[in-house]
Amino acid sequence: MTAPRRGVCLVIAAPSGAGKSSVSRALLDAEPELSLSVSATTRAPRPGEQDGVHYHFRDAAGFQAMVEAGEMLEHAAVFGRRYGTPRAPVEAALAAGRDVLFDIDWQGHLQLRERLPEDLEGVFLLPPSMAELERRLRARGQDAEAEIARRMSAARGEIAHWTDFGHVLVNRDFNETVAAVRAVLRAARVRRGRQPWLEGFVADLLRG
Repeated sequence: MTAPRRGVCLVIAAPSGAGKSSVSRALLDAEPELSLSVSATTRAPRPGEQDGVHYHFRDAAGFQAMVEAGEMLEHAAVFGRRYGTPRAPVEAALAAGRDVLFDIDWQGHLQLRERLPEDLEGVFLLPPSMAELERRLRARGQDAEAEIARRMSAARGEIAHWTDFGHVLVNRDFNETVAAVRAVLRAARVRRGRQPWLEGFVADLLRG
């Protein structure tokens, strides 16, 4: 039987096009103890989206009530809509020894670090170059020139916050990046503070 431990909050942040979504999907497939945090939002559900599965859908008043009641670990406004991380399910997961992956930006990471400093591991992904980042955005074939320009401008602002993260990776090779993030997660799981059973174990060990 695996000894009990406290779960890990893993944040992967990156500018659009740097590979965050692909790395996150690979991690979720490879790590059965890791689950994606379900955010709350004020935007309307899209076809096929389910409340509590893809998002916790709230109207503006309901979202604000959660903020005022201290029920959000982090929250932000993005393009006129509000997004946030409900506190209760995250704290329940951590207490049960389950790890939680967050799809949030650098601002959300700072808020989480303030509220859960002992539970958080932050990883920032950098592109190999700005030219490669632009190439990846264009390869999607979904964005107009104005949108690509907007994303490139936003990327420079996001990259400026790379020093806020404890772990930084240049995403040159996808498999190597996934392996490195898994190594961060595995190291975080065995931090002394996440294994409250160790004190009693060591005491028994020394008596033996």
